[in-house]
Amino acid sequence: FVCAQQELLCCKSLSKNFLFQLLGLSIATLSTVTHYGLHFTLISNISLESNSYRVIHHAAFYFGICLSMTLILAALLSSAATVRESQCLTAMGFFCFALAFCGLIPAACWRYMHSTEVEDSVMDVYDLVYEEVRRNASSFRRHELTAIHEAFLCCGKHSPFGDTTNVEHETCPPGQEGDAEQDCLREIHNFLKKHMDFVSTLLGVTIGFMVYGMILTSFLWFSIHFSSNLERKGRYVLR
Repeated sequence: FVCAQQELLCCKSLSKNFLFQLLGLSIATLSTVTHYGLHFTLISNISLESNSYRVIHHAAFYFGICLSMTLILAALLSSAATVRESQCLTAMGFFCFALAFCGLIPAACWRYMHSTEVEDSVMDVYDLVYEEVRRNASSFRRHELTAIHEAFLCCGKHSPFGDTTNVEHETCPPGQEGDAEQDCLREIHNFLKKHMDFVSTLLGVTIGFMVYGMILTSFLWFSIHFSSNLERKGRYVLR
């Protein structure tokens, strides 16, 4: 019975480890796209003393890469432990899953307790650039504002009175000037909301898989342990 249970756990472990690797690659891909994506790099590269988004931008990238590497390493260790029936490798795989889980819980808590911090920091950067260009039309930040408008396909900030300033005339992409539906604050909000919703979903899925990975490696460790004890039962060594 123990041998049959161990065989079943090994088959489950090998199939699920492939999913863990795919999940790790997905996290690495999302972190890279977020870090090097045009929309995010434009905001991060704006040189402002109060650019708080730059800290979030770099922290999210390094956290995502470390998490993906830990997850891929845990999957590889679990696969090697299943093939070799090694208790040591199984314990190392469990430790990697637990380490990733301990990192994910604070990240998920920060995401839900500071749900608008990323959006607020990006909005603050845009407001500062916009106001500086509005006060000084010859400001070098006009090129940065134009690049933001082109990236987000938006056009300035519109007042409730429907009037536009010279900022919109000089920095908006052709065909979008005066279009109230292309307000930059609204477009940035919609873009970040979709992105952060996807990040939240991936965080939830990853946490669930981490719990499952820890449970699976625990049962695998006990299965290997009891199986090796049963193999020794009835054997005697003459000393």
